Amino acid sequence: MHQPLDVPELAADGGFTLRPWRLSDVPLVREASEDAYIPLITTVPSPWSAPAARAFVERQWERAASGAGYPFVIVDPDGRPVGTVGLWLRDLAQGRAALGYWVVGSARGRGAAGTAVRAVVTWALKDLRIPRLELYVEPWNTASVHTAERAGFRREGLLRGWQVVGSERRDMFLYALLDGDV
Repeated sequence: MHQPLDVPELAADGGFTLRPWRLSDVPLVREASEDAYIPLITTVPSPWSAPAARAFVERQWERAASGAGYPFVIVDPDGRPVGTVGLWLRDLAQGRAALGYWVVGSARGRGAAGTAVRAVVTWALKDLRIPRLELYVEPWNTASVHTAERAGFRREGLLRGWQVVGSERRDMFLYALLDGDV
């Protein structure tokens, strides 16, 4: 059994912060559930309901409690939750962890994802001492490609048919960042 994880609060550039999930984040889940893409690649409920949103938040708590990873809420400088970034530890025994992130439509284009990813990368490499971080991005998703590259990740290849998204298998770019890259 894995040890429970304590999700810390992290300061990020530009006044953004990262913190653990709270029940008060249900409106964030609601907006994410209305996005055409986020529910396809995550466990965000669609269609939205208050009980399903609450269950989503509770799953984030369980992920930390079970040792699966660190789910963070991205909070903008005005104190509004705008997205999430997760550091997932499934392959930690092999010296690697994966990141995933999303930002709701009303907050896109303001640097929230990139700022949050950079903060988690710095923390994961320096404090947790994880040697390799990975990201998986669909080739068409240019915003996520730019986010990954601006955070220092390097594209290592194309994984054909790597992940089921919605009802079909999709290709993914594999991005990685090593502790010596930063």
